[in-house]
Amino acid sequence: MTRPLKCRKITAEPRAYYFKPRAVPMCELEEVSLRLDEFQALKLSEVDGKEQAEAAAAMKISRQTFGNILASARRKIADAVVNGKALKIDCRLAGTKKA
Repeated sequence: MTRPLKCRKITAEPRAYYFKPRAVPMCELEEVSLRLDEFQALKLSEVDGKEQAEAAAAMKISRQTFGNILASARRKIADAVVNGKALKIDCRLAGTKKA
């Protein structure tokens, strides 16, 4: 049995929730789902340029957990870009607290 998700502080919401390759019909695409906490981790790390410890504190999680979330987000985005899949940012995530 897995451990339950700890609450994660989410302060950013995406401006768009779906990205897909151009000129490919939706019915032909596989979909990769990015959780809201993964979106937040990417924003803090890549856009805001925060160190992992600082970003983890902002999300109220451990640095190790932040690193795991960030690695998962990068894998999913790479998969979508390299393999031509649609990327969906899932705004429904249990264990998050919007600020």
